[in-house]
Amino acid sequence: MPARSEFVPVFQSLREILAEYAPKLNVVQDKPDNYYLDTHTIGANKKPIAFGGVRMGKGYVSYYLMPVYGPQVRDGMSPALMKRMQGKACFNFTEVDPALFKELKQVTKRSYQFWRTLGWVT
Repeated sequence: MPARSEFVPVFQSLREILAEYAPKLNVVQDKPDNYYLDTHTIGANKKPIAFGGVRMGKGYVSYYLMPVYGPQVRDGMSPALMKRMQGKACFNFTEVDPALFKELKQVTKRSYQFWRTLGWVT
């Protein structure tokens, strides 16, 4: 699927948020339309536990953040960011939103810190 040119800056901005954690996690995918990080912790299904990813789709760019399943991370998120959620761990964007991306960066930081307390990341 060819990338929609207007989504490239959205993808790159969201990828930058996750890339900060790449040195401590396992980069599974690093393509122009798909970036995905796993933890080094093996889950119950005998596979590494996914931390997050960014994927460019036909209608939007999705930011996946698995720790958001935990209410400890979701608590305190703004209604504007919650409105971007589709499902329990996915945020969809069609354009760069500096305020929401700044908040998402903080949510990602809280997510990493929370999973550190669980021992799933170092």
